[in-house]
Amino acid sequence: MRRADRLFQIIQILRRSRQPVTADAIARELEVSVRSVYRDVADLIGQRVPIRGEAGIGYVLENGFDLPPLMLTSDEIEAAVLGAQWVSRRGDPALSRAALDLIAKIVASVPEKLRPYALEPSGATPPAWKKEPDHIDMAQVRTQIHAGRKIALRYRDENGRETARTIWPVAVGYLDTVRLLIAWCELRNDFRHFRTDRVIAAEFLGERYPERPATLRHKWRQMLGVESPRDT
Repeated sequence: MRRADRLFQIIQILRRSRQPVTADAIARELEVSVRSVYRDVADLIGQRVPIRGEAGIGYVLENGFDLPPLMLTSDEIEAAVLGAQWVSRRGDPALSRAALDLIAKIVASVPEKLRPYALEPSGATPPAWKKEPDHIDMAQVRTQIHAGRKIALRYRDENGRETARTIWPVAVGYLDTVRLLIAWCELRNDFRHFRTDRVIAAEFLGERYPERPATLRHKWRQMLGVESPRDT
């Protein structure tokens, strides 16, 4: 790996982590010596890249620093395109259109020599099974999640029983044939998963729920025994 590429990768490693990253961890990922990492980090700091930390503790890239847009590697292009293809086939209509627009922007923005990685990625996502229709406005659901606002639902369960719920929406799960609205349910005083095709009616309330969406997502993942990714 060229040294310029290695410096770029060190920034990438720090940018994707919320916790301090040790020189040992960076050295293992880049397959170089720890001494090389110390020297590279010192050079980056000398170039005014806002890295703080010290040997033996770990390094953090401070907020406010970013690289020029769309400096993507071939692997990153393929990863983005494959992910967008998956969303375009399984997302709700608004997200599907956004995914296709994203692919078009990547194709238009990357250098010509990298465009084949976007136009003809080496992998492929399988076609989606026949999807059940959403009976709730998913774009508005996502707006409520970002705003931390409640939703009043009338819902029919798998046995046909109807209930009225007030929920705190925290995430949407996109599966092959259905979508799940993950939320804290005030009726059950616990997390519940609601199939969007079983919603009878929904009212999007202006009332905010008392916890941050990221905090609730963290609690939900703890309940499932899943490690939380980078929530903000």
